[in-house]
Amino acid sequence: MQQYQAAAAALRNWVINLHKELDGTGVQAAHIGIDVSIGTPAVPGFPTAQPEEISPAYWDLHTAHRDRAEHIFRA
Repeated sequence: MQQYQAAAAALRNWVINLHKELDGTGVQAAHIGIDVSIGTPAVPGFPTAQPEEISPAYWDLHTAHRDRAEHIFRA
């Protein structure tokens, strides 16, 4: 689990820095952290969401919030 967390943190930081570098170019790099299990719960009692609930967050970030480098999806 720690290896996954380190990789996820590295990806997040890389995308946030890329977002800064691309500022003013018309190209967006952004990260969406998903703070739920997708579909079925991985851990009993942990919040879940279906893909069709999560996908609007990507579209909204792409169309309405291009200035943001990150969004956290929570159920």
